[in-house]
Amino acid sequence: MTPPQRQRRTPLEQPAPPSGQEGERPNPERLFVIGGTDGVRAEMDLVTLIVARAEPSPSTTPEQAAVLRLCAAPLSVAELSAYLSLPCSAVTVLLTEMLAAELVTARAPVVRQALPDRSLLEAVMHGLQKL
Repeated sequence: MTPPQRQRRTPLEQPAPPSGQEGERPNPERLFVIGGTDGVRAEMDLVTLIVARAEPSPSTTPEQAAVLRLCAAPLSVAELSAYLSLPCSAVTVLLTEMLAAELVTARAPVVRQALPDRSLLEAVMHGLQKL
């Protein structure tokens, strides 16, 4: 027994190929090209904290204005990427432009001590056991 064949209601229309090469589609602009930073990026990790230095002005792009509004309090590059729904590489390019224009500052995250003090952990453990 063969499964029923599905038929399309309307035939697929093929878009006309662009003038010049047949069957070739134009390449979309890459996000790092649109920014125009010549491929130079600031050295930052996903945990680098970004803080706004200015309020959004009418001349800033929508992405830059969103970053400035979000970064009133320090946010990491990974958090900005998630909030803006943009890839981290695109956010890094955007932040590089904003760092050059002195709209934001980047700072290393606060490094915690590698291991907590053993006496503190023992005191917490004993306190929990007494509950």
